[in-house]
Amino acid sequence: MNFDFLDIFGVVMDVMELLGSNSSSSSYHEKSKIKKKRKYFTETVSAVFLLISTVLLFLVFKDPLPAENYVQTLIVVSLMGLTLSFLVFYILYVLEKYYFKSVFQWLLFSSSVILLFVSAVFCIYFKSGIFI
Repeated sequence: MNFDFLDIFGVVMDVMELLGSNSSSSSYHEKSKIKKKRKYFTETVSAVFLLISTVLLFLVFKDPLPAENYVQTLIVVSLMGLTLSFLVFYILYVLEKYYFKSVFQWLLFSSSVILLFVSAVFCIYFKSGIFI
């Protein structure tokens, strides 16, 4: 007899679903409360990231930046921030946390994370004095 691991796994998962399904109304209300709490989670996190990055960018650009290699420095620092944000996106993807219900949520979250990391690298680069 030929055994297939995926078939056995599917049968076990079906049994677990049947045993785990609970049709009580209290669990439905608890699930709806949890769903309401997490309804705007992505938008809230994105707004916080945008607020933090705005403050960091204000701290960096309130004083004039050094004039030597100005454009090259901005490009290099921006690429460093992009690289870090793409690394975070990859880690979230591997952990299966990088999924969104709409394109708007995806764009908002991605752009806010990119802006956060670029502004953090700007702040570290110009305010710490390590690289200048």
